[in-house]
Amino acid sequence: MLEAETLYSRFIESERLRLVPATIELMHADLGGQAALADALGAIVPGEWPPELFDRPAVKYGIRQLQNRAEAGWSFWYLLRPENGKWRLLGVCGFKGRPDAQGSVEVGYSILSPFRNKGYASEAVARLVEWAFTHQVVQEVCAETFPHLGQSIRVLEKNGFRKTGPGSEFGVVRYAITRGSLR
Repeated sequence: MLEAETLYSRFIESERLRLVPATIELMHADLGGQAALADALGAIVPGEWPPELFDRPAVKYGIRQLQNRAEAGWSFWYLLRPENGKWRLLGVCGFKGRPDAQGSVEVGYSILSPFRNKGYASEAVARLVEWAFTHQVVQEVCAETFPHLGQSIRVLEKNGFRKTGPGSEFGVVRYAITRGSLR
């Protein structure tokens, strides 16, 4: 398995964010509480942590996922922003796993409520899409959401995703962007 420090050094940066790939150690720290996660990330962890949909079962799923070395990068990414010379955790994004046989990979994101509507989710998704398409096997990045979640849909549309039809669960819609649409 890759050492946590080596994987941690493979973060992605955008204009206002640093995306830190989850490691087993980081995810265990997350389960250990805000202080443990703050220490492991070297960041301020707000009292509202964790964001919606990033509950204990999701973290445990991430730990199981990362036990397979090939899943590195295809799991969760912690979103940090600089603030007064320190880092502040504001959300999480990532993939539900490696690309499938058709080259499709699903992205997801969740931002703490005080940081919503500031473009952070859009910025993070843009960087994840770029990162995914650096892997030749990836032909499509998709996402599923509920049709009433306008903010989530706006994040996808800002990044070039188009509605492709119903999702994998009742009431969910699917959006995707393909490698060919980037040209």
